[in-house]
Amino acid sequence: MSKTSIGRDTRLCMSLAARPGTFGSRFHNHLYEQLGLDYVYKAFTTRDLAAAVAGIRALDIRGCAVSMPYKERVIPMLDGLEPSAAVIESVNTIVNEDGRLTGYNTDYTAVRTLLEGAGLDRAAPFQLRGSGGMAKAVAAALRDAGFAHGAIVARNEDAGRALAEAYGFGWHATPGDAGDAVLLINATPIGMAGGDADALAFSDAAIDAAAAIFDVVALPAETPLLKAARAAGKVTISGTEVAALQALDQFVLYTGVRPSAGQVEAAAKFARG
Repeated sequence: MSKTSIGRDTRLCMSLAARPGTFGSRFHNHLYEQLGLDYVYKAFTTRDLAAAVAGIRALDIRGCAVSMPYKERVIPMLDGLEPSAAVIESVNTIVNEDGRLTGYNTDYTAVRTLLEGAGLDRAAPFQLRGSGGMAKAVAAALRDAGFAHGAIVARNEDAGRALAEAYGFGWHATPGDAGDAVLLINATPIGMAGGDADALAFSDAAIDAAAAIFDVVALPAETPLLKAARAAGKVTISGTEVAALQALDQFVLYTGVRPSAGQVEAAAKFARG
């Protein structure tokens, strides 16, 4: 089965990000084509978030993925939040039901699934670098997956302390202040294409001391942190893995259709180019 051509009844899905990538567009559009669904997906950025969200409602756009730096800022513009998004106070998915916009957080479920499947020691210490919307989803997933001994590393003391206190973790301003950790997680733009693309979120010494490295940055697929971790023989979890799992949940929310495992694997491979 193949997708029909774009027409007046085609449903539009979209994404909003400061630095739009191609993964979501390629993933969703590939599945629309394979499943013969009359949808199309387009990535956007915006200088006016409120107007962009109003456009979702006004143009009957079915769904919208939300990336940095909009995951928290978008909340007051929505009509309601699904429970996990409300608890985390971070939205990465908007679903439009007849003009009512509801916020979801599929990052949380993706991250928790990957953490629980990685065979990591839940009693070992971790460092989570970041305090924004993605860091909130990761912190919640860590706690709910049974990781109790760790620290939030964030230069913004107010945001860092608030996140740490919400989940029972410690706070430090820099990674060096937090000591060695078995699990290192980057939930900042460090290493992202277009920003601090060549920077490492953690030092070489911290990487050597760790057993596992998790970088939520999905663009590029091979960040400097992941390259260093793999060269050092560490267990790794990548942002592209998060992107595929959370995009699958978005796809189901938007279309009501759940692709097979093989179709998802093929779409993720296609999306990675």
